[in-house]
Amino acid sequence: MTFTLDTRLSDAVGAPAAKKLDRAFGMQTVGEMLTHYPRRYADPAELTPIRDLPIGETVTIVAEVLSSSARGMRNRPGAMTDVIIGDEHGRVSLTFFAKNLDQARWRAGQLYPGRRGMFSGKVGVYQDVTQFAHPQYELFDDEESAKAKAEDQASRPIPIYPATSAVSSGQFRELVEAVLPQIGEVPDPLPEPVRTAEGLLDARTALIQVHRPQTKNEVDPAVRTLRMHEALVLQTALLQQRAAVRALTATPRPASPSGLLERFDATLPYTLTPDQQTVGSQVAVDLTGQWPMNRLVQGEVGSGKTLVALRAMLQVAETGGQSALIAPTEVLAGQHLRSITKMLGPQLAPELMPTLLTGQMSAPQRRKAALQVAAGQALIVVGTHALLGEKTTFAELGLVVVDEQHRFGVEQREALRAKGSSPHALVLTATPIPRTVAMTVFGDLDTSVIRTMPAGRAGIESFVAPLAEHPGWFQRVWERAAEEVAHGRQVFAVCAAIDTTKKSGAVEEDDAALVPAEEGATGPRWGVVQLDEALATHPTVGKLRRAVLHGKMASDEKDAVMQAFARGEIDVLIATTVIEVGVDVPNASTMIVLDADRFGVSQLHQLRGRVGRGSVPGLCLLVTEAEEGTLARERVEAVAATLDGFALAEVDLELRGEGDVLGSTQSGVRSSLRLLRVVKDSKLIARARELAEQILDADPDLIEHVGLREVIARRVTEEDRAALAKN
Repeated sequence: MTFTLDTRLSDAVGAPAAKKLDRAFGMQTVGEMLTHYPRRYADPAELTPIRDLPIGETVTIVAEVLSSSARGMRNRPGAMTDVIIGDEHGRVSLTFFAKNLDQARWRAGQLYPGRRGMFSGKVGVYQDVTQFAHPQYELFDDEESAKAKAEDQASRPIPIYPATSAVSSGQFRELVEAVLPQIGEVPDPLPEPVRTAEGLLDARTALIQVHRPQTKNEVDPAVRTLRMHEALVLQTALLQQRAAVRALTATPRPASPSGLLERFDATLPYTLTPDQQTVGSQVAVDLTGQWPMNRLVQGEVGSGKTLVALRAMLQVAETGGQSALIAPTEVLAGQHLRSITKMLGPQLAPELMPTLLTGQMSAPQRRKAALQVAAGQALIVVGTHALLGEKTTFAELGLVVVDEQHRFGVEQREALRAKGSSPHALVLTATPIPRTVAMTVFGDLDTSVIRTMPAGRAGIESFVAPLAEHPGWFQRVWERAAEEVAHGRQVFAVCAAIDTTKKSGAVEEDDAALVPAEEGATGPRWGVVQLDEALATHPTVGKLRRAVLHGKMASDEKDAVMQAFARGEIDVLIATTVIEVGVDVPNASTMIVLDADRFGVSQLHQLRGRVGRGSVPGLCLLVTEAEEGTLARERVEAVAATLDGFALAEVDLELRGEGDVLGSTQSGVRSSLRLLRVVKDSKLIARARELAEQILDADPDLIEHVGLREVIARRVTEEDRAALAKN
């Protein structure tokens, strides 16, 4: 029987195996199975004698189990299985952790003395004993099987697959090897002239060589080919999406002489920065086009993105269009409304009637705001997800502005856009995006960058307070905070949790940017509750005016605290990352981040941007207990070393690796990338972009590129396309 990539796994490997693959990996077709690529290969040269194992390297050896035993953990729940394996050259210790003693005994029973197999792991030494960290194994069924596999492994690389407790790497490899010989023709997304010019393999050969290479030299060409497939498919899908947007008809929104925009510009007490002028011109031109604007504006914290957005809203309002600015939090929405109203001034604000609409407003307030929006009186509407409600109706929605897009899901954004007739869209982000990520994730948007900062900013100094080496510095941090308050300034103190004594709900609900703790680390030491209690007894800070702010508080309570802080009535604000974006208090001079190692690079940069926003010099103190040399400590030190958010974005990619680059909201993009790496493969992505543009220019509907059309249809589902459409 010949299989295609669409063949059901139940037909290819049988119902029981197909069910296990579906449960373990969500696979249902042969194509999905064959895009579950090996994560590495055990080369025959890696089957190293135990005495020659290189410390720190990940290796694979053939060995025999010499002993195994199960025991409970001494000081915490759980159990472990201790195993000794060996060959004629030496011994290696393996340790497997289990939830309970029964599980540990089961593994000991599986790894009984005399059993042979392949064992993989990172080589280490503990108390003069060689051991494998995070060991994996594949046992041989019998002596004959062991001999046959050993001979086979001596001649070709062994694929090692991502595995689960239900489906091991060896089991998956056997299923792949049963399916591969029966694969028929495979659609090839690359036109033959391109494939030849780029020195790439045909699609079928690439799949066979990546899963069953005869030599080590066959792996790289296969991987390079499949990476180009992923890049070309993604870039073509993104460009198709851009073309689809441009096929829509939008209402042109030109500015008029002596209109709202011109009147607003005349009242500005300062000159726009060069970048604000450039980006403003790009947006102004987009708004007069025949298709909807779809533009991403990225810029440093405090670079003036909100002003660019407000000028766009004024231009739209000149033709009677309404603008909706959607913010990720109630605090930020309120902040935006006050900021916009203040910038418009007493002459323009009544004409545009900026209106707030959020979920936590009282019913009468919400009804009144909704009526103003529906009647078209409110030409600028600021809100949160409440703008998405079925009851919210716009008279003429002309522009959607999404602030801090990485904190707002694609479904919510699309629901807002659906309320207008092809409205223009402007996405703002203060999280700098490296070019390759922008090309990969936001490839269907036009992008603009604001780098220059407004004049008059006093700047920020950043320091790490490394408590692992200098525990006494914790006291100095709070002395420094008191000194700033004594000079008439204000202080933010940010914690990674609300209450560390509560296991659930302790971390801010909307806080997706918190990074997981490193292996062996505990949760955050400081929550807002704990820090407030500790500072209450501090000899100096305890006498200052303190307040707390976090996501579990009622909307009006949060707003009251922020307004009191903005008026200078609070000296020290103890908060979670609810204040991460958009909060503007020029008199705030100091940002203290507790457990700084629990935050991502971009998030620390965002937090730091809350201070140094006026003529008062900013100070950022990053407090951490992370040990020197750890990845967590490197993140914190990287932020302290530079104020350049674009440089930090590149550092962030290097430190985090590729796994989390695209973010959970980019589901359509993320699911289609298996081998492509946006940093390492930046040149390949750029080349794929060029190829996609050339192909679509000549053949917009891919009539002549059947293979590419089929692969896009298979890999980029309707759900994925919907996700791409909402970026």
